[in-house]
Amino acid sequence: MDDESLLQKLEPFKIQGRDKQGRKILRIIGKFFPGKMMNGNGNGIKEYLEKRIFPELEGKPFVVVYVHTYVQRSDNFPGVAVLRSVYEALPAAVRDGIHAVYFVHPGLHARLFFATLGRFLFSSGLYGKVRYVSRLEFLWEHMRRGEIEIPEFVHDHDEELEHRPLMDYGLESDHHRLYEAPVMDSSASMHSLRCIS
Repeated sequence: MDDESLLQKLEPFKIQGRDKQGRKILRIIGKFFPGKMMNGNGNGIKEYLEKRIFPELEGKPFVVVYVHTYVQRSDNFPGVAVLRSVYEALPAAVRDGIHAVYFVHPGLHARLFFATLGRFLFSSGLYGKVRYVSRLEFLWEHMRRGEIEIPEFVHDHDEELEHRPLMDYGLESDHHRLYEAPVMDSSASMHSLRCIS
């Protein structure tokens, strides 16, 4: 299967609805991205975006909602070079239209990666538009609830984060099969951790 057909089937990129300011939403589900199944140079991604996504966004303000839930480097990450080449291939009319990038469920590794390398890989204009969103409830402050489809596994992960808040900070594994019981038993322990942060 060629890259374009694969992307069309899995739909990691989809334009859906509008945010509370009336701007179009480009939804990207990282888990649906077939990073290792694709051609290594990023041309298939660029061709797909040029044909299916960019024409609907060109010259118009829009926001990106990137959902990072359950992204695995070995399966879904195409590589830094591909990300950079796709970003550089964005037409100016599309790049200028990006109002914000909402990064849902970023995790500690992703935050550290963008904090250290993001400024070098992307322009300061785009880097400054990234907004980390640790829970879906915070996304709804900017998006209309019924306008964007969020997969069920994202809601499930969000619920898990509510019960295990240390996962946000990389202090607890998010591997749900390893840990079934909550780490904290008492509210006193949780209170003391809140004071630290």
